[in-house]
Amino acid sequence: MASHDTRALGPFTPLNGTRVLLTGATSGLGAAMARALAQAGARVMVTGRDEERAAAAARALGSNAIPCPLDVRDERSVADCVALACDAWGGIDVLVNNAGIGMRTVNPRFLSEAQPFWQVSYGGFRDVLDTKVIGCFLMARAVVPLMLRNGGGRVVNISMNEQTMTRRGFVPYGPAGAGVEALSRVMAADLAGSSVAVNTLLPGGNGTLTGMVPDDVPAEIRARLQDPAVMGPPIVWLASSPASGVHDQRFIATEFNAALAAP
Repeated sequence: MASHDTRALGPFTPLNGTRVLLTGATSGLGAAMARALAQAGARVMVTGRDEERAAAAARALGSNAIPCPLDVRDERSVADCVALACDAWGGIDVLVNNAGIGMRTVNPRFLSEAQPFWQVSYGGFRDVLDTKVIGCFLMARAVVPLMLRNGGGRVVNISMNEQTMTRRGFVPYGPAGAGVEALSRVMAADLAGSSVAVNTLLPGGNGTLTGMVPDDVPAEIRARLQDPAVMGPPIVWLASSPASGVHDQRFIATEFNAALAAP
């Protein structure tokens, strides 16, 4: 966690009925965050492009979870998903922008064979940027006005390590993360003094055990990757009452427990 006064951190509180719309929630970081939020008592909308996977993931979380097929790149899909959440719950308290496409879509061997940017296809570049950056924008643009009208809410944008943003062979994944970081800061500036808080959360460490990692990654590399469950404690805290008033901060999940324990 960076640039935050840890004295403001408090113990977790149950998320009794907190209404959370989580994008990209069927696998990896999204599934781990959905599980942690549901276990803490939140109501979670589980979204993903594949309707059947979203439904199965929601069933696995129990009665407090509802599924919704969602393509964050498409305005109509975004509007339909937000409308479903409002119909089901009467509003949205927390938006978690997690949906993303990993490097394996443009280079299946990205961890072992770096691909220079000039070999990345236009379609591959656009798909990653559209999902991560435009998707984050479209979701927040649809949800934040509802939050402002309903008395407040929280937006958490999921980012990545700064080293990943500039890592050799990580176009377009790295630039997409940098775009989300900049967008988050502008969102926070636009919402300063309002009832809606915007913060950024990233895993930290060496990476994550997600579907974005190729199946043939050597065991010695896979052993160094982070478990997606590391995202659970910080996302639950960011949705809880002790985080009220926390705004425009960047949290690193692997450092979160240490920050809680600090004086």
